[in-house]
Formats: sequence, C-alpha cells, structure tokens
Amino acid sequence: MALFRPDAVTVWRDEEVRRRLKWYRSVMLNRTPAKFLILKTIPVDVDLEKEDEKELWRINDELHKHALELFEKYFESCKPIEDLKFTKPSFLDLKIELAYRIIRSCHFCEWRCGVNRLEGQRGVCRLDRKTYVSSFFHHYGEEAPLIGLDGQGGSGTIFFSSCTFHCVFCQNWDISQAKYPQDTGVEVNAEKLASIARRLRIDGAANINFVGGEPTPNLHTILESLRYLDVNVPILWNSNMYMSEESMKILIDVIDIWLPDFKYWSNECARRLSKVGGKEGYREVVTRNHLIASKYGDMIIRHLVMPNHLECDTKPILKWIAENIRDKVLVNIMEQYRPEFQVLSKPHLYNDISRRPYKEEILEAYRYAKELGIIYEPVS
Repeated sequence: MALFRPDAVTVWRDEEVRRRLKWYRSVMLNRTPAKFLILKTIPVDVDLEKEDEKELWRINDELHKHALELFEKYFESCKPIEDLKFTKPSFLDLKIELAYRIIRSCHFCEWRCGVNRLEGQRGVCRLDRKTYVSSFFHHYGEEAPLIGLDGQGGSGTIFFSSCTFHCVFCQNWDISQAKYPQDTGVEVNAEKLASIARRLRIDGAANINFVGGEPTPNLHTILESLRYLDVNVPILWNSNMYMSEESMKILIDVIDIWLPDFKYWSNECARRLSKVGGKEGYREVVTRNHLIASKYGDMIIRHLVMPNHLECDTKPILKWIAENIRDKVLVNIMEQYRPEFQVLSKPHLYNDISRRPYKEEILEAYRYAKELGIIYEPVS
C-alpha cells in the first residue's frame, strides 16, 4: 500500500516553491525532458577514446553553452522521449569519457587522491572502480517537493556505499564508514544501475535520488547508467558537495535538482567532526560548489543544526546563503540531529555535540533565517 504525504501536494501552492523549482517540477510532470536526455541529442564529432583530454574539456565547455540553449528551448515543450533524436557519440558520452579519464588519477572530489582506481587502487573513499548499492526504495521522508505531486510516489532513492567524509556523528555510518564498502552493498554496473532507476520511475518515483554514503566516488558509473536509462525522470544529486571543479563541470549539464548539504562554516569544525579539509578548506570548496550549482539547476540546501554550533556554523552559513544565493534556493533547516556513531560511543570526546539540539536553538535558527529573508518553511 502506497504511503501518502499531504504536504507534498499542498507545498506546490506556494508561489516561491513553484518559481524556484520550476525546472524540476516540469521534468517531474514530463512536460520537459530531463537534462541527461537532452544531452543525448547533442552530437560530438570526435573519437572520444583517442582525443586528447585537454581537447575534450574544450569541447565540453563549448557544448555546455549549446546545452543551455536547448534546456531553454525544451522547457515546458511537452516533447516526449520518442520525439527526441538521440545520437552517438553524444555530449553525454563525452562526459562519461571525461569521468573515466578523471578516475585514472582520481580527483572526483577535493581530496584529489590521484590514485588509479581503474587499476584497483583506493583513495579516501576506499573504493576502486566498482560501485556498490546498499539499498534503493521509494523514500517518503525527504522534503515535500521531492515526494511527488500526488504525495504518493516518493523519492526514488539509491544509497551508495562509502563516503568521502568521516563524520563522527553519521547516522548512516554502517554504509558510509565501513572499511570494506563491498561488505555493505551489492556491486552494480551501469546497466544494472539504470534498470534500478527505471523501475523506481515506472513504479511512480518523482525523481532519482543519488545519495549514500556519497554519490561522488561513483560518478563514472552514474553517468554511464544514464546512457542506458530510457525514461524521463529528474536526476537529483544528494551530496556533501565536496566535488572537484572538474566534477562540477561535468555535473552542471546533467543534474535537474541539487540537494546539497552545507554542514559547517568553520573549517576547524569540519576537520574535527568530519575529518575533512583536504588540499582545500571545506568552506572554500562547498561555497564555490553551491554558487556553481545555483546557476545550473534548482536547489534545496540542507543544513543540520547541531547543538552548540549556532554561532560558528549555522548563522554564518545562513548569512552566506542570504548574501549570495538567497533568491534562487530553498533551505531545509534540519532539527533531527542526534548523537550517533562515535559521538554516541565516546561522548566525552565530543561534548559539544553529545546531545540533541535544544528547542531554543532550533527556534533561533528559524528566527535568524526569517530575518535574512531565506525561504525555509515549505521544506523544513
């Protein structure tokens, strides 16, 4: 029996929700082809495997401009997939080739490990070239606009094993922090991943929600799966947003709606609580990627309010959003933090986050967001 979320229906009465998520809504309703489908119609006139990587990036940048024109052309066109003229090799194929170039000296994320994952080497994510899915299902606990206009479809969520972060409070630690990711999921290739996405959409999912763990280490498999996906569905990127600039250049023409985390403002908090910093500071990478994503796709930003972190993280993050991308995004101010994983087992090491947030802390976050003019209520 299908679940029902009444707020998934009523949320679309909000004019700001409709305006800020207009592309996503149109694809969800099959009025607009998803971006990955449009990319399949853009021809590439070179031998992708033999071409120099620098030239591939030049072609990517050139075709990016053409793709933006086509996105505008096809918006609300109600053009069915059957009327799209796919070509090979396509712009999507070029992006797949670039992903496989990157993974040979892996820099999908800003750890930039530089290992050859195609030959079995593993970096911070502990993955070689193989992709593992821990579960997939119709998720009814996501933000209201992601459930479907009838409140019944759910978000077609695909959970990947492993992660590029090592959060001490991770609620999905069993799949994200395992030493051997293959122990927490089933190996899938591109065709299998496409068949999972296809079944979710046919069974009523409002979108395909790539999450984890973290989807970024699996970018090559995800992109290649879209080559085989033959149904129209919004592609949702549910990520910690620690991608490299190269990964962002690939993704901006593929993702219909972004669902990024913005965890910290303080780089010290990021290092201490998520063991992340890499060659670039957390804040520098994530603000860069949020800015880029806000220009190329609809967006709901998630921020998890943690106890004792209003001043060092929550308020500066909300202020940055207000000053840079306030009128383009919705913000989910999340109150469901609870001590998990290492915080639960070793609370003396993490005294500041060893409890749930007080009601007063959540209300203060809401108050400050409202003062800044941030739209948060429909999705929080």
